[in-house]
Amino acid sequence: MTADDKHLVVVNDEEQYSVWAADRPLPAGWRAEGTEGSRDECLDHIERIWTDMRPLSLRRRMAEQDL
Repeated sequence: MTADDKHLVVVNDEEQYSVWAADRPLPAGWRAEGTEGSRDECLDHIERIWTDMRPLSLRRRMAEQDL
């Protein structure tokens, strides 16, 4: 795998995931999650771990309503 093919899984404060080219600076508000590999490997990882697509703030609000 060349450096151009290397990607990172990134996550924001709302626990939303994305794939980012490893050779580019991370955009504001996003941090590396720790997984890196090809784009397809990163997308496969995201598909396995991101099972609830709702933003964190919405999940918290809904949990408060359930109390």
